[in-house]
Amino acid sequence: MVLFRIVTKVIPPNSTIGIFGSGQLGRMFAIEAAKLGYRVHTLSPGRDTSTGQVCGLETAAAYDDLFEVRTFAQSVDVVTFEFENVPSATIDAAAEFVSVHPRGAVLHTTQNRLREKTFLAENGFPLAGFRRIRTIEDLFKGVEDLGLPAVLKTAGFGYDGKGQTRINAHSEIEEAFDRLEGREAVLEQFISFEREVSVVCARRADGAFAHYGVIENEHVDHILDVSMSHADVPPNVAAEAVEIARSVAETFGYVGTLCIEFFLAANGRLLVNEIAPRPHNSGHLTFDACVASQFEQQVRAVCGLPLGSTEFYRPAAMANLLGDVWEGGEPNWTAALEEPSVKLHLYGKAEPRRGRKMGHLTAMADTPAEAARIVRKARERLTKPLTTDGQG
Repeated sequence: MVLFRIVTKVIPPNSTIGIFGSGQLGRMFAIEAAKLGYRVHTLSPGRDTSTGQVCGLETAAAYDDLFEVRTFAQSVDVVTFEFENVPSATIDAAAEFVSVHPRGAVLHTTQNRLREKTFLAENGFPLAGFRRIRTIEDLFKGVEDLGLPAVLKTAGFGYDGKGQTRINAHSEIEEAFDRLEGREAVLEQFISFEREVSVVCARRADGAFAHYGVIENEHVDHILDVSMSHADVPPNVAAEAVEIARSVAETFGYVGTLCIEFFLAANGRLLVNEIAPRPHNSGHLTFDACVASQFEQQVRAVCGLPLGSTEFYRPAAMANLLGDVWEGGEPNWTAALEEPSVKLHLYGKAEPRRGRKMGHLTAMADTPAEAARIVRKARERLTKPLTTDGQG
């Protein structure tokens, strides 16, 4: 029997990695890429962006400006993403000149909830019941099939709870449909879950796979608030979550860093909630707590280097910093950093807005719960009044 081995193309250090998108994920990616000796060139509509501030090469252009996209693609050695809602024509234009990871077909699936859920269902992955919604009749029939409560979500361009409406009673159906304003949607069965967890992982083109175990996530107003690792779940649940993540990556033929978000139901059953084809907010704690972070893994995977160790130095937690923290004026950074184990990451965004992710705090401790307590307390101290000399 002859065995065939996939040969992964290596993009060596001192090459340039192109990245679509220029937010905080690209910023941390660029920091890790620089450590490995790569240059990063970002393309997005903005200037002086979170990514551009640290990578040095920044093209400000609309994603549908295909001339600029092709020019950009010819200036780099490989392309990846920190933002998945990039038009398919943009991906195709870049792919004329350079490899793009993950593939455009993966992004096409994951940037639309209906396509994503259809992919999961057709490949036998566990998920909540859902129905495609295009008309008010579809919605009434979907509610009849799935029961109430249920959650109505726009099919495209939704994140951090945007484009979602919970329907609790039949009297709310028409109002919920009107909010769609003609957009295609998905009706999802409401899941009474015990907790939300995620698996952040990475895969190379030759199938090499690495993961960070199961991370536990707590949300406030649909926005991730605190993550801790490892999640307090039974070993069989943790093993199943990792195996599902591995299978999703294999089915996609995925290259790069990937996150699978799950609901853990009260009966112990795991249900896939969403797929993020990029580094994920819940994996930010790996930036400080692991031998190789989720961002370093993305660099390694798309450049064909061996994947790094996902070993945790100690249990860790991360707390998001939203623009709300700035509402009383400049946060009290001194007070927040009184605890030596706390690390601060700011994203370089000039305008703090309510609900906008501006940065995060991380800490390590003897247990995930203790690390979470430390970062929560540090975040609380950010709003402690400053003295006249600017100290806490």
